[in-house]
Amino acid sequence: MAYIPRLIESQLLKAARNFPALILTGPRRSGKTTLLRKLFPRASYHLLEDPDVVARVSADPNTFLEDIRGPAILDEIQNAPQILNYIRTRIDLTPRRTGRWFLTGSQDAPLMKGVTESMAGRAAVFGLLPMSLLESPKVTLRLGGFPEVLARPSSARIWFSSYVQTYLERDVRAISFIRDLATFRRFLMLLATRSGQILNRTDLAAPLGVSVPTISEWLNILEATGQVALVPPFFENFGKRLIKSPKVYFVDPGLLCYLLGIESESMLNRSPFLGALFETLVASEIIKTQLHTGSMRALYFFRDQQGLEVDFVVPRGDRRLFLIEAKASRTVTPQMGESLARLGKVTSDYGIDSVVVHRAPETTRGGKALRPGVTSSPLEGLLRQLAQR
Repeated sequence: MAYIPRLIESQLLKAARNFPALILTGPRRSGKTTLLRKLFPRASYHLLEDPDVVARVSADPNTFLEDIRGPAILDEIQNAPQILNYIRTRIDLTPRRTGRWFLTGSQDAPLMKGVTESMAGRAAVFGLLPMSLLESPKVTLRLGGFPEVLARPSSARIWFSSYVQTYLERDVRAISFIRDLATFRRFLMLLATRSGQILNRTDLAAPLGVSVPTISEWLNILEATGQVALVPPFFENFGKRLIKSPKVYFVDPGLLCYLLGIESESMLNRSPFLGALFETLVASEIIKTQLHTGSMRALYFFRDQQGLEVDFVVPRGDRRLFLIEAKASRTVTPQMGESLARLGKVTSDYGIDSVVVHRAPETTRGGKALRPGVTSSPLEGLLRQLAQR
């Protein structure tokens, strides 16, 4: 598969000119290593999953760093977090030298703890998710955005099966000692049926025969390794009693389809989960667009106890909000914008852009008015608006 440029490239190049170190986190196989090696071809490369390399780092970090040629890419640094302190020492000796260290990690939360303690003010930190619709037209609801899946779509099922197995063996056990991986796999399958729903930990714990704290721990693992995203409710006071629990979404809809047993477009179109799958795609693509363009992640939903619900709320500058409804239908009707119009009426403190995002054919253009103040758009059209800073 030929290299596909990523939206985040300009942000990384700018950071390399201004910081001694750059840290890129994200799920395994999302393209972190390929991206850094493409942008910084003169940097030496060192994989910290190689047992021999990890043993050298553990035995003598100073000698390891002295022996490598700079600038350097240190891949999967969560396997040797102790090296961060030694990199910091080298940075402090010549703090004005930029673009020297390029670090990747697949475990966002544990890695960031080390960064906060060891590299504060010395490293620019970014997140990379699988490819987005704005980066490749090959990204689809069924295949998702992992580069290797897009390169060989006919082998998607085998790839995802191997990915889940590798993920379970490496990342999950690296973060938390889980004795019963079979139950954790069942948890993944069960959680897949809840993507796009309000998170209910008790509802997940009961059929698995585990405790609610265990479910919380497992969700934390999935978040830390970039597999799921929790979307909180929008808490602005609109004079209503609001739902306070977050929604849960898988980050990659292709992985979600695999966990749900969906292996073809015909199975996708017949699936009772089609609406939730499309909503998951929209959530994932909004998060990708924000992260890859250097914006702060800001995605919420709205639901009150009287039944008014809007799938997504995206704050913008100058007190503007995007209110977004995700509809898997290829045909849009004015009724689909009803909840957007209702919520828009009680948000007088904001400028409002209300959009119904639908599964449009590629030839469909956005911008069709459904009712006053509400338009429809294919997903790519919405993403292009959000990418404008």
